[in-house]
Amino acid sequence: MYPGTHALTNPDRPALIMTATGEVVTYGDLEDRSRRIANWLSDAGLRVGDVVGLLSDNSSWVFEIYWATQRSGLYLMPINYRLSASEVDYMLENSGAAALFVGRGAVETVSRLGAHPKLKRRVCLHEELAGYDSYNQILKSARTDAPSSQPRGADMLYSSGTTGRPKGVKHALPQRDVSEAGDTMVQMFSSSFGFDENTIYLSPAPLYHAAPLRTCATVQALGGTALVMDKFDAEAALAAVQDYKVTHSQWVPTMFVRMLKLPESVRHQYDVSSLKVAIHSAAPCPAEIKQEMIQWWGPILWEYYSSTEMNGMTVIGSEEWLKKPGSVGRAVLGKIHICDEEGNELPAGETGVIYFEREKMPFIYHDEPEKTQAAQHPAHPYWTAVGDIGRVDADGNLFLTDRKAFMIISGGVNIYPQEIENVLVVHPSIADVAVIGIPDPDMGEQVKAVVQLTPGIEDSDSLAQEIIAFVKARVASYKAPRSVDFVPEVPRSQTGKLMKQELRKRYWPEKTA
Repeated sequence: MYPGTHALTNPDRPALIMTATGEVVTYGDLEDRSRRIANWLSDAGLRVGDVVGLLSDNSSWVFEIYWATQRSGLYLMPINYRLSASEVDYMLENSGAAALFVGRGAVETVSRLGAHPKLKRRVCLHEELAGYDSYNQILKSARTDAPSSQPRGADMLYSSGTTGRPKGVKHALPQRDVSEAGDTMVQMFSSSFGFDENTIYLSPAPLYHAAPLRTCATVQALGGTALVMDKFDAEAALAAVQDYKVTHSQWVPTMFVRMLKLPESVRHQYDVSSLKVAIHSAAPCPAEIKQEMIQWWGPILWEYYSSTEMNGMTVIGSEEWLKKPGSVGRAVLGKIHICDEEGNELPAGETGVIYFEREKMPFIYHDEPEKTQAAQHPAHPYWTAVGDIGRVDADGNLFLTDRKAFMIISGGVNIYPQEIENVLVVHPSIADVAVIGIPDPDMGEQVKAVVQLTPGIEDSDSLAQEIIAFVKARVASYKAPRSVDFVPEVPRSQTGKLMKQELRKRYWPEKTA
């Protein structure tokens, strides 16, 4: 399914609403504009399998371009508009992008981009820019006839690069027309979370990341309405739920933390009773935070664990989670295997690398055969891992431990930072926290907490000692931080993922950071 299906029956239904401005894009609008852009891309010489870059903030034209590529057999490559010119250059060069669309906030960046001779066309979405086609002029002049062939495209997202240089995650193009059923996300979200044509979905995260982009597109494929915020704001998000009678939403744990830390009088002035499903993903949610959210919103919280690679997926609802706190659920896509470093499968309850088994290789890293091979099990090529560590209980429920790259080894003992972060995030003086390993001449590594304090709280040596004692009272003392550093802000991506590589650079020699 795709929006054109719904444009025929409900052309005036909102496919997209921008909450900051109230701008509405109907299914009729989305069909017309995506058709025009698809025709223009074809006339510009792009062919099935080519890559289209999109460097933009959250705007309505994101989905006009998205659906233009998806009905043309093209790969859409959303790019974080906050990246440096050199980082954007790398993605354009590595992907071999044939076209680039540029939105607000990225004009200064693109002025410093390299030549990129493979780029056939460059388009500016909102203003005149030398060397770039005008998006508005394209919409006015492009052909409006329906393409005779509409092969389904795909996205090509680059990993966030939290542990190294980003990798282009590439899936094989579906061998079918865009109007035909078969999308994994549509199947998963309709069956697991009840998405349908009546869904009013709130997306508070940046669209250049996998979950927000794919989920909004899923809503549009099913005929619902996607509400997109320019950026996350705790109170504005609650207001959107109330004002638009939101039925479904998706969050990351840091958003829950920020909403919970609003004053009680602010939190409870908004009616969130329209919410049927509140999904969270992207990072493990501390158990205490999730319990507080369930107490506030009711047992409507659902969690899924997956990745940009979509090599597998687990799902768990509130009622099951309350029986198994900390679990991310059972597999609904792929079969889970927990293996040690040599690839030997481990029994239930033991911690190791998480692999998902599929019937075929679900992805590759573009132009990175060695990294693709490294993601595959040494004996089972269709078992793939993305670097997460966890365990499965006897009932098949998965529990995440941490990223393999973030594990701290101190005196030969494995310490998982996520466990300590889950303790610290509920400390009343802490707004955000990251736990990392830093060099230690005797132990190899020692545990350090990097803390962002709640506004109005002053850092001090006594507060640092209080924080360390807070951890020791809740987990084994050897896991507690040996030291605490206070920072103005803990670095996170806009989807809430800790950018630990940035922190490690401050403490480790350059060659080992």
